[in-house]
Amino acid sequence: MRRTSRKKRSTLANRAIAASAALILGGGGLVAVNVYASAGEGPSGSPPTRTQNAGRQLSTIDCPEAVNGLPEVPDQARGEVDRELAAMDTQITDAYRQFADRKERIDRDPGLAENAVLGPLRGKRAASLDRIGIAIGRVTERPEGLESLAGCSLRADDGQGEDQDQGQNAGQGQDPGDQNPGQGEDPGQDPGEQEPGDQDPGQGEDPGQGRGGNGPEAADFVDIRSVRPDADRPRKRRGASRGSFTTDCGRNENGKFNPDNVIAAPGVSNGAHHMHDYIGNQANDAFASDDDLADGATTCRNQGDRSTYYWPVLRLQNGQNENDVDADGGGRDQNVGEIQTPSEVTLKFVGSPVGRVTAMPRFLRIITGDAKAFTNGDANANASWSCTGFEDRQLKDKYPICPEGSQMVRTFAFQNCWDGQNTDSANHRTHVAFAQDDGRCPSGFRAVPQLVQRIVYDVPPGPGFAVDSFPEQLHKPITDHGDFINVFDERLMKNMVRCINDGRRCR
Repeated sequence: MRRTSRKKRSTLANRAIAASAALILGGGGLVAVNVYASAGEGPSGSPPTRTQNAGRQLSTIDCPEAVNGLPEVPDQARGEVDRELAAMDTQITDAYRQFADRKERIDRDPGLAENAVLGPLRGKRAASLDRIGIAIGRVTERPEGLESLAGCSLRADDGQGEDQDQGQNAGQGQDPGDQNPGQGEDPGQDPGEQEPGDQDPGQGEDPGQGRGGNGPEAADFVDIRSVRPDADRPRKRRGASRGSFTTDCGRNENGKFNPDNVIAAPGVSNGAHHMHDYIGNQANDAFASDDDLADGATTCRNQGDRSTYYWPVLRLQNGQNENDVDADGGGRDQNVGEIQTPSEVTLKFVGSPVGRVTAMPRFLRIITGDAKAFTNGDANANASWSCTGFEDRQLKDKYPICPEGSQMVRTFAFQNCWDGQNTDSANHRTHVAFAQDDGRCPSGFRAVPQLVQRIVYDVPPGPGFAVDSFPEQLHKPITDHGDFINVFDERLMKNMVRCINDGRRCR
């Protein structure tokens, strides 16, 4: 899909929405029916603990992150494995829809979750894991123990209490290809069709819930003025590469959106189950090859930069629908509301605090952050939220409430160390790394220019907005993430490295 329509917003209307959102949140009116698992990054979280329900609502589906349980995947098997991993994400998406459709009945009869949702989900996951094992086994020794990654459970939102185990018995289910993820009831139901409890009596529609009804909730927002300033970064030593290189690729004014992820789910339409903003390379979709990217048009002012930069869109949950309300990645995946075009995007490459940097290889792929951090845990989370005028205060797992006159800021500082050999890896992580606390790269890695991406939005003060996410990730701020594929030409990359190492500021 190309893009949804962009609507001009009334400042007065926005302030009124913000005021009502703050009122609803302040009155405890948010009731979360929480959501999704995401697109392919990060270690699996700890298994859920066994607790009594104690009146807490189950809110999402929690499954091990299969990609992190795999051995090194041979290149010959990579395509088939990636497709099965993407199918497993769709299986979770479908199971979450089943759970959300039966939410009230499951609250009354938890056994229904096992029979109608978890058992079939485990069966599908087991079938996909078996096919992954077969694909790897054609090339090298088949990995053992993959079946242990099939188990899933229901859990409560962290804001509601501890995790809940709903049983781990293996179940038989349909093959993942038996169900079309677009079939079934549309989770983006009209507000008038919401089940009782989805909105607070007397308060009107909850802008924190959106039409999808899967978050975020009141506990996901915090006043930036209550946040302590961050600790200092590593001190730059003698020999540090102190320069920077800034590339101007616009703000996605032309509205390139799709719910694909050519890094984590190549060859799979709607592999992300949430909508991405794209700037830079305009050929990027699920099926783009390196040659397609090399030949693609770019929104970057310097035509030597055909890199692709993308991230989940930010939406106002203000009751206004986008054109994707009935589309994959949008309403079908419970991502609803008015997509916001950033007021400013800065793409800056910086150096190492301890030495010189070397050139990135062309087509190097980097994912920063974890789209599934709500269920995976925060080991790979790298979201950074703040407000203009307060950027010494950074939030990881909360959305900021900015004061009047301040704009919201999302920042991604990408991995700045490369293994010197690979442009990608089976889990899309191990070929790159962050520098250690002292600023040095881990053993076997070399420093490369670090992309620091800063995205600014003029949104109303208060809650009432969220990033797109996998449905089961409940639009949590900790799931924010960014993606980058380096398609700088050789000459411009050399200029960037020289500029950074010489301590100059270049554009």
